[in-house]
Amino acid sequence: MFLRPVVPCARKSRSIMAAVEASTAGLSLVEAVLASSGRLQKESLGGRIARLSSRVEELKGEVCNLISQRYVEFLPSMQSAADLESEVQELSGSIDRLKMQIENEVQHDLNVAITEFAELKQQLERDTLILTLLKQLQEFDTALKQLNVLLPQKKYIPAARQLNKTRRIMKVMESRRGFELKILKALSRELRVQTENTLYLLGKDWQQMAAWSLPPPSKEMSSLESATRTELRLSSVLPKDGPVTGPSVASVLQAFALLGELRSKFQQFGGLLLTHILKPLICHPSLQPCLEERPDSATLRFEAVGSDQGHPLPAEVFAKLKVVLRALHQYQLDVPLEPSAEEEEEEDGRRPVLAEVLGDVIGKELSNCLIQDCLVHSIPQNSSKLGEYSEVIRSVEEFQEALKEMRFFREDCTDLLTYARNVNGHFADKKCQDVIQAARNLMTSEIHNTIKVTPDSPEALPSLPDPGAGDQSKALMLRDVTPKPAASLEEETRLSRHTLSFPACRISDSTQKLVALAYQTLQEASVSVEQHRLQLFYSVRNIFLLFCDVVPMYHKENFQKLPQLAAIHHNNCMYIAHHLLTLGHQFQGNLNDRTATFVDLVPGFRKLGTECFMAQMQVQKEELLERLSSARNFSNVDDEENYSAANKALRQVLHQLRRLGKVWQDVLPANVYCKAMGTLLNLALTEILSRITSLEDISAENADRLHDLCQIMVDEGPRVFVPLPEEEQNRPFQEEVPVYVPRWMTFKELMLVLQASLQEIVDRWADGKGPLATAFPATEVKNLIRALFQNTERRAAALAKIKKPTQPK
Repeated sequence: MFLRPVVPCARKSRSIMAAVEASTAGLSLVEAVLASSGRLQKESLGGRIARLSSRVEELKGEVCNLISQRYVEFLPSMQSAADLESEVQELSGSIDRLKMQIENEVQHDLNVAITEFAELKQQLERDTLILTLLKQLQEFDTALKQLNVLLPQKKYIPAARQLNKTRRIMKVMESRRGFELKILKALSRELRVQTENTLYLLGKDWQQMAAWSLPPPSKEMSSLESATRTELRLSSVLPKDGPVTGPSVASVLQAFALLGELRSKFQQFGGLLLTHILKPLICHPSLQPCLEERPDSATLRFEAVGSDQGHPLPAEVFAKLKVVLRALHQYQLDVPLEPSAEEEEEEDGRRPVLAEVLGDVIGKELSNCLIQDCLVHSIPQNSSKLGEYSEVIRSVEEFQEALKEMRFFREDCTDLLTYARNVNGHFADKKCQDVIQAARNLMTSEIHNTIKVTPDSPEALPSLPDPGAGDQSKALMLRDVTPKPAASLEEETRLSRHTLSFPACRISDSTQKLVALAYQTLQEASVSVEQHRLQLFYSVRNIFLLFCDVVPMYHKENFQKLPQLAAIHHNNCMYIAHHLLTLGHQFQGNLNDRTATFVDLVPGFRKLGTECFMAQMQVQKEELLERLSSARNFSNVDDEENYSAANKALRQVLHQLRRLGKVWQDVLPANVYCKAMGTLLNLALTEILSRITSLEDISAENADRLHDLCQIMVDEGPRVFVPLPEEEQNRPFQEEVPVYVPRWMTFKELMLVLQASLQEIVDRWADGKGPLATAFPATEVKNLIRALFQNTERRAAALAKIKKPTQPK
């Protein structure tokens, strides 16, 4: 094919337009370009191609002849072959040039046509888009006009649909990128104004349909009084407003739903309903609802009837709640929601009702309130009443079915019934919580209210059930836990009935109740179902662990300041430790768990009581030493002033000991009392001995006065041992002072030395075998001799005899 020469540019533009017109008539793009370019004439091109074909045939014949002559006839034809080869090459070049011209011209014109066609296409799309926007603007304006017509007529549902239509149109127009029309901002403002106006009108009518009358907030007003002054008026239809028919509650709430505001409105309404009606009805047994019904409205009021003490029964609470919820369902919420354009009905064909939407908003909180403020308190206090709980379960089932029928609860909402049916688990949880709370209350109560416990006093504790017993109706019994003597032992080898008994002392009344609480809880565990036994058992362990943390911290200041409370706490800890030794063993068979033990807690309780009492002992020791510090080291007591100071210091020490003895009297066990008082008296005597034996010079008059001061301690010291209230019972303890005061005999030896001669001192030393050698080391005896006697040969001889006793080989 041959192409004509390239035409001028103007002619080319006209030919391109002609090509576009030709393309619309059904020709292909290439044909249109070739036909309109003006370069190709079909007749001349055909002639040239025909001549070219004819020449090719001629050339083919010549080549064939040449080959035949050369390879068949073997004729010399070298020149003819060279001529043919030249002609073939020339013809081949002509064909290639023609092909290149065709490709270049067609490709160039084709690219130009495509570019211009793309521009035309974009212009067409832009015009189409503008036309669409103009159409949407027209629809937007029409919808707003219809909205303004429907709102005054109270036709809220079609008005809401028109408003939603404008919203969708605005959203589409705002999503068009590249077309930021200034008018869109004005339209957006108008849409917001119309939306707020519509919501305002709907909210105004909704407030008239659910009219609240609430008391003013006041801190002085109780929740019961506030509830009795609450009133809710429900209307299904509003009265006519002139020629305009009043809207129904269905149209108002359906419009809210179409605009996506129903849930927020129900959240506000549901919050008021829970706060001012439903929760007070659940919490106050005396609050009763009063319903006044009219054809198209009802009014809910509340009044207090009877006592408000205690917790209401679940059946009574459910009955009161159903009155309120039925009124809401009848007058306002028994209306199916119409699906919007974007929504579909449920799979089963049912449409949700307004009650279902409100139920989704308040259902969870209502269930939690019923559980926490009603059903929790209906859990039995002991296992014997678990069988009666079936009535509560039945009332929960009826209430839940009634709410499902009114569509307040969905079919899969079973929180209340699930909680009620798990009564055994809740009983164990509630029992554990009640036990811990009761134990904590006992621990934080005043511990100075005490009772006397003796080995002979019976303790009111729960009786132990037979191993394997599981009767949950068995009531807790009290028994005397005094150990019985073994009948198999011979009379002469029988142990005392007080062996291993807790000694007589005073403990806090709260501590005895705490131990009784532990016994009662283990009793409950032994007759409970298998899965809750260990839970109750570990609750008892938690009681005692809690004691170790709470009591020392809560009463810390009193333990430091008041010796009596420190002694009582010591007794409390020892009393608990005494019961922990056998507590687990007594219940192992009933708990079916051989690892149930409390023995591991015993050292901790003993340490807790001992540390508290020893801290108080340290306080008393510091006070004693402080009083003795005013004795002026017992030096120069021949001076009247020094003697008076020393005498006063000793009197103060004795007064402190006597006062402490009275405080601890009948509180501490007798042996602990005597050890404690003996330790304090021994501290005072040791301090006096140390100061007197350290004197370097003691005159005869000083020695006499020191003897008189020491005599005061010897005379008055035993009288501080009064562990029991009866005086006669204290004499054995006062006679055993040396047993509790290790330095007592040493102190008496000092008194003898102060009044003895050199020879008497040497005789009492008796070569390191006498009573003086037992009381004092040789160095202290020598110091006393040097302080009491002048430096003479007799003193030197006496000092020579005071030697450290030799150890036997």
